[in-house]
Amino acid sequence: MNSIYDFTMKDVDGNMISLSDYRDKVLLIVNTATGCGFTPQYEGLQDLYEKYKDNGLEILDFPCNQFGGQAPGTDEEIVDFCQSRYGVTFKQFSKIEVNSENEAPLYTFLKSQQGGMLGSNIKWNFTKFLVDKNGKVTDRFAPVDKPEKLESKIKELLS
Repeated sequence: MNSIYDFTMKDVDGNMISLSDYRDKVLLIVNTATGCGFTPQYEGLQDLYEKYKDNGLEILDFPCNQFGGQAPGTDEEIVDFCQSRYGVTFKQFSKIEVNSENEAPLYTFLKSQQGGMLGSNIKWNFTKFLVDKNGKVTDRFAPVDKPEKLESKIKELLS
């Protein structure tokens, strides 16, 4: 796989979604959890989405239960939690693994593009990858980086 657009992922409704559907969009790809200290970042992610979706921002949410079992429940339960607690309207995908022999190939690719100083493995929930309109993975942000910290970089990629 040479491009972000080569991947197909299962959404929360069981549909296979080609990431090529997101060509010419700026993507923020996040591994999330509903029972984590960083879970309130859903609010900041939703704020960014509402502010920039009409300009071409898409947020792709990939729940992951690998870190402290902090994303328990079914895909439906996770969606219900995110919508009722944080008003999430951005695209949510089925639960995946982001490290190990069972990791989603998408995450193998993301980590190969932006391992950097953070190391190749995902360290915790709410690691964020930013992808430009051409499908290039431009940045990786740590879980402690709040969504609002990404705003200037997102604006730059949207312009």
